[in-house]
Amino acid sequence: MPKGNISTRSGDKGTTGVGGGGRVDKDDARIEALGDLDETNSVIGVLRSVLPPEHDWEPGLQRIQTEMMNLMGHVATPSTSPRQPSVPLPDESSLWMEGWMQEIEDSLSDATEYFLLPGGNSISAQCHMVRTVARRAERRLVTLNKIDPVAPSILKFVNRLSDLAFKLARQETHRKGLTEDRWRLFRGKR
Repeated sequence: MPKGNISTRSGDKGTTGVGGGGRVDKDDARIEALGDLDETNSVIGVLRSVLPPEHDWEPGLQRIQTEMMNLMGHVATPSTSPRQPSVPLPDESSLWMEGWMQEIEDSLSDATEYFLLPGGNSISAQCHMVRTVARRAERRLVTLNKIDPVAPSILKFVNRLSDLAFKLARQETHRKGLTEDRWRLFRGKR
């Protein structure tokens, strides 16, 4: 089987291909959103790499990364393209992530009413990296959605992902018996 060549030189003048054909500038809203989704997927990969073998989060994080690849195919393809991706949208993933978050919440001894300073240990800090990069990806998707519709399930997926990453950070802190570094009460709790 011939090896693929990643260096096509077709982007040397500042454009890149999009799903369904066509080219756009590398700073196009679609490419910005894809870049932040790709970065989100990468920081999830870093999180997975620091987890101990057979960690209970592993199947869920692997599922999220797979769904991220699928949804990126949809984001890469303009809604007007006659060739739409055949990979599934994350239609059920938001409910699944909500269930996982509820399991985490049930496992914690207390609900947080505070903004927390990211940290704790390397795993909880990496969860906060996932959270913040996912939030940036969400902002880029909102920008793209103003230009070309993004499937609601994609917007919901990325929103839930950042919430889940926050809950995972809290779970790791509690599991290790670490004290959460509280900054300030939530606005409605003051």
